[in-house]
Amino acid sequence: MPTLTMSREFQLTDRDFEAIAGLVHDIAGIYLADSKRQLVYTRLSRRLRQLGLGSFADYIRLLEGPGRDAELGLLLNAITTNLTSFFREPHHFDHLAGELRHWLRDAARHRLRIWSSACSTGEEPYSIAMTLAREDIHKQPVDAKILATDIDTSVLDRARGATYPPDAFRGLASGEIDRFTRPVMESSAPMRRIRPEIASMVHCKRLNLVQAWPMKGPFDVIFCRNVLIYFDASTKARLIDRFCELLRDGGFLYLGHSESLMHRHPGLKPAGRTTYRRVY
Repeated sequence: MPTLTMSREFQLTDRDFEAIAGLVHDIAGIYLADSKRQLVYTRLSRRLRQLGLGSFADYIRLLEGPGRDAELGLLLNAITTNLTSFFREPHHFDHLAGELRHWLRDAARHRLRIWSSACSTGEEPYSIAMTLAREDIHKQPVDAKILATDIDTSVLDRARGATYPPDAFRGLASGEIDRFTRPVMESSAPMRRIRPEIASMVHCKRLNLVQAWPMKGPFDVIFCRNVLIYFDASTKARLIDRFCELLRDGGFLYLGHSESLMHRHPGLKPAGRTTYRRVY
């Protein structure tokens, strides 16, 4: 593979790309194929300009030097892709609503835990919270919490802010927009913020999926959608095992539209479109 020169501003040599890809894989388990060279160049060249560096080799030396931890976090922020929207892949939220109605009929149930494992800017966990609100969860004697995690600190900050442009809510009925959000009066541009009673169910934390997980579970539902595509086969298999261990018996794992399990898993049974139920 020849050296990538692109705009001539910087050179991304084979050695540079392999070093960056190796660091990203070691830290986050993300596999950067050769087809991702242009993405790496485009996103990291901005960082080189910000730092006043003259080459990718200089940047790699920075990443390998003392005090590298902060820059490694910014590297991951730059590399990861955060494409999301409210109620994306709606069949999962329909399924969750149906199960929720069943759970709420169980008088013994007083606890509900849901994990959005790659929450990006927050649209997924707030969609979960809205799904719970549609079933009047606040009127039930149920302690409901949604854990929202991501490796990217910048998107987590946006998720914590719970504030979005009005067109982000275009998939909701007009009555629900007012029910679940309110206008931000102090903003210079039109913005809407998730109402406190909805947002308070969501707790945002930084988490690297391939490192230690501090939470013990069990979770009733885990969302891991459009994340596994970034990992190699062995990392995917380990993550599925770990998700399964944290699900309660009968709990559900939701995967992304292109992430159905290629091999049968002893602890998970298909329960719908990219939906799996823990069976042991």
